[in-house]
Amino acid sequence: MKLTIKKDILQNALNKVSKAISTKNLIPVLAGIKFNLKKNKLTLTASDNDITIQTFITTENEEDFKVEKEGNIIIQGKYILDIVKKLPDKYINIEVFDELKILIYTENSEFHLNGISEEEYPSINLEESKKKVLINNKIFKDLVLQTAFASSNEETKPVLTGLNFNIVGDTLECNSTDSYRLARKIIHLDHNNEENYNIVIPSHNITEFSRILDDDMDSNVELHISNNKVLFIYKNLKFQSRLINGTYPNTSNLIPKEELLTISANINDLYNVIDRASILTSDKEKNIVTLETKDDLLILRSSSQEIGRVEEKMLIKKNNQENIRISFSAKYMMDALKSFSTKTVEIQFVGEVKPILVKSSEDDTLTQLVLPIRTY
Repeated sequence: MKLTIKKDILQNALNKVSKAISTKNLIPVLAGIKFNLKKNKLTLTASDNDITIQTFITTENEEDFKVEKEGNIIIQGKYILDIVKKLPDKYINIEVFDELKILIYTENSEFHLNGISEEEYPSINLEESKKKVLINNKIFKDLVLQTAFASSNEETKPVLTGLNFNIVGDTLECNSTDSYRLARKIIHLDHNNEENYNIVIPSHNITEFSRILDDDMDSNVELHISNNKVLFIYKNLKFQSRLINGTYPNTSNLIPKEELLTISANINDLYNVIDRASILTSDKEKNIVTLETKDDLLILRSSSQEIGRVEEKMLIKKNNQENIRISFSAKYMMDALKSFSTKTVEIQFVGEVKPILVKSSEDDTLTQLVLPIRTY
C-alpha cells in the first residue's frame, strides 16, 4: 500500500472516523483505524462495537490524492491522528512494507509505526435497507440539538438514555425524557414512508453523528433501519449505531391538556433572569428557583441558608388575571429555553404540582416540559 494525500483531506476524514475509537475497548484492534486503499478510493473505518463510522476519499482530483499501490492496513488511531495533525506539510505519504510496517513521511519528517493485519479486524456489515427514511440535514441537526439534552444518564433505565424516533407516514415524532423533563419535536418529512418505525437510538451516539454533519441545508440524511441497528448515510459518510431494546414510554399523556395561566416573555431576558436567580442556589444539580406572578410582573427567587438569597423581577404578558407560585430546576428550565431559536417563549402553567409546558407561537413543532419541584 502506498499513497500521497493532501494533509487537510486526510485529517478531515480521520477526525470523522476517530469518534468511533474507544481507548477502553477490550479488543485492542478496535483502537485502530482500518485503511482500505483501492486504485481510485481510500476508505477509512473505525468501530467500538457500539458505533461504526466509515468515510471515503476518491481520486477525482490527482492534486489531492494519488494512489501508487493498493492495500489494507490497520493503523493505531491515536498515533495517526497526532502525526497528521502536527505535520506542517501540505502533502503526506503513507507506505506499507513488509506487510505490517508503516512509513509515514514528508520532506522533513519520518514516522515508523507497527501496523495491525486487517484479518484481525472484526467483520463489519454496513448494509443498507431497501426502504430508507430521508430527513433534511439542517432539520436533522436541529432535531437532535433540541431534544437529546433531555435524555437520561442513568443506565438503570436504558430506554430513557436514548432518543425515541416514531415515524408514521410522513411524520417523525422525536421524544427524549429523563422522567423529570421532556423534549418533543415533530417534523414533517418530504415523502410518505410505507413502513412505520418506533425505535430508540442512544442519545450519545446520535449526538456524535450530528456533530460530524456539515451545514449544507440542501442535503439529506438517510436512515436505514434494521432489527437492532440504524445506519445513517450522509454524502461520503456512513454512521451505524446499535438500537436500544425496550418499549419507550408513552409520553403523550404527560403533556397537560388543561391550562390555568400562560405567560409570554422575551426568551433571552427570561433565560438571563433565571440564570442570575440560580447563582446563589446551593445544590448545583437541582438549583431550585421559585417563580411567582403578580399582575404583569414575574418574580424569581432562590435562597440558601449557607449563601444568601436573591430576587429578580421582569415584565411579562399574561393571558388572564390568574397568578401562580411554583418551583423548578433552573438548569432544566434554562436547557429547555436554549432549545428554541425564537425571540419569544410561552410558559403554560396548570397548577403548582403539575408539569410546566414551554412552547413558542413562532415554532409549533417543538414542545418542552419541566416538572415542578415541591419546596415544602
